[in-house]
Amino acid sequence: MINHPRHQLAAVTRYCAERGIRLDVRDDGWLLVLEDATRRHLIFGYDFGLNSAVAHRIACDKAATAGLLTAAGVPAVPHAFLLAPALTGSRDPDWTPILNMLEAHPAGLVVKPNEGTSGRGVTPVTSSADLKDAINRIFDAGASVAIAPLMEIADEVRVILLDDIPLIVYRKQRPAVTGDGVHSLRELAIASEPSELHDQLLRRLRDEFSEPLLDAIVPRGEQRLLSWRHNLELGARPMLLADGRVRETCSALAREAAGAINIRYASVDVVLTDGRWQVLEINSGVKMETLGRHAPELVEAACFAALDKIFGERRPRSCP
Repeated sequence: MINHPRHQLAAVTRYCAERGIRLDVRDDGWLLVLEDATRRHLIFGYDFGLNSAVAHRIACDKAATAGLLTAAGVPAVPHAFLLAPALTGSRDPDWTPILNMLEAHPAGLVVKPNEGTSGRGVTPVTSSADLKDAINRIFDAGASVAIAPLMEIADEVRVILLDDIPLIVYRKQRPAVTGDGVHSLRELAIASEPSELHDQLLRRLRDEFSEPLLDAIVPRGEQRLLSWRHNLELGARPMLLADGRVRETCSALAREAAGAINIRYASVDVVLTDGRWQVLEINSGVKMETLGRHAPELVEAACFAALDKIFGERRPRSCP
């Protein structure tokens, strides 16, 4: 399985040891059974079991989340929904409204699995042919598609919330290199990562750039982003935000978004586009594995706070 929750498992294991809770680790850490004298609790994947089934399902549905947030007056990136023809009894999708959407957004659209995570299957398109191809590729593996306007995202912040309290707030900093006038984009990118990550990096680069662009020398002093996406799994790095206007703005917006779908424990992604902060998506499963490589103490504190909501708080504990 991908994205193994090793940092989460370490935090849960330590919590149980400190509290005298029996822990049964199943399926290589993807299913945890916690038991004390009064209760038995399950953790599945990144779902701590704090959210209702309805809130979880809404958060997993990008189009439904965007629609509910907009209806509640929460600024959100719009997402149109398209169901696979195999589930509607049609031979092909109804292309007319989709092509009209592309015409209304000449800068392009972003096509993504409606219930996907970690940036997988997310494709920017600017032509009708590419739009249809991207949608059909998702339909080959999934049941539904979400379509959003292609926006220039100046900043992206993730807020991890527990009952309206922002536990962790960090910026997703996209990977970039600075040219020296000697080396190619490919060479600069490889030099920026440890050798054990080179294969993964090269696969990402081939998805982002053509071979001529990868082989081109980057002029001295010029910066090149290595990804148009802010996903941590695709090379972005978490940069913790100290108290200030950006943290306050994003935390307030995340609280509004969580309240709109009645979710307790979630990570809310907030983006800055055209000078305006908007909610991009809400994640019911709180993944912190990449963050755990940079700040394991924050991951542990967040997991302890979530578990205290289940087993009762024994002593004050807060995230740094």
